[in-house]
Order: sequence, then structure tokens, then C-alpha cells
Amino acid sequence: MGGAAADVLGALLSRGQTVAAAESLTGGLVAAELTAAPGASRTVRGSVTAYATDVKHDVLGVDGALLAERGAVDGDVARRMAEGVRTLLGADWGVSTTGVAGPDSQDGKDVGTVFVAVAGPGGAGAVRRLSLDGGRAEIRAGSVRAVLALLMRELTGNARAKDTEHNGGN
Repeated sequence: MGGAAADVLGALLSRGQTVAAAESLTGGLVAAELTAAPGASRTVRGSVTAYATDVKHDVLGVDGALLAERGAVDGDVARRMAEGVRTLLGADWGVSTTGVAGPDSQDGKDVGTVFVAVAGPGGAGAVRRLSLDGGRAEIRAGSVRAVLALLMRELTGNARAKDTEHNGGN
């Protein structure tokens, strides 16, 4: 995955922009991937591992009513996590991951259901729903790849990502 992170950081650097990550199921893997790339200190502001639902609300500012109604595994929650970390850490771009890595379902969502989001300047951003196969490690790694790809798509202005994408035949 290092190539994707390096590409993202290069795109950010060329624009003079920064990124921050808000992570749930990935538990810091997005930040680890970004900071493993050389030159990360010029573009990475920091991260928040908001594993517990109350941290999503208390630290990232995700609406409590939204969390109570839909649970933490939701596209709007992912979007608000990305917006929240962007504001909290003063970054141009915020990225987020929230989902079910297993082994059990959560909030009525199947294992492998993941939402990744990007929030950027001027209201830019996107949310993608994933349906990933595999164990915890594979689902978490797939989530990292997906959020980095989504950010790269936003940074390079490629065709907008679809709201829903399936991977692995789910």
C-alpha cells in the first residue's frame, strides 16, 4: 500500500495541502500508512482513532441523534467524521473509516460493511460504501486502500466515485 500513500502525499504536496485521518475500524492504520511514506511531515496533520461511538460524538462532533438512529456504521457518520477531523486538526482534507471488521455484525450491519469518506475545501468530498470479504486484517487493509484511493480521486479530479461499490462478491 505504500505506493498509494506516497502518491497521495505527492498530490497533497504539489497543491500545498494537508490531510488528517479519523479512524474507527482501521484503528490507526490509515495514519500509519500515510506517515510511513517519506516526507509525510509536510502534509500529514495527525489523526484521531475514534473507536468508541462516544468518541465519534465528543471528539469529532458527529451528531448524537444520527449515531443513536443509525449507529456508527453509516455513510453520513463517515462524512461527518471526515469533516470533524479536518476541522479539529486544521487540515485541508479529512478522511475517515467506519465499519464492521468482524467477527460479528454490528448495528445490524454485516461483517465487511465499511464506509470511507473524504472531506475537503469548498465542500469537496465523497463517501463510498464497501462490501469487503475476508477476515479482520483483510477488511481493515481493504478499508485503508479504499480511503486512500478515494482521496486520490478527489485530489486528481478524476471521475467521481460511485456512492456504492462492491468488492469480493458480497
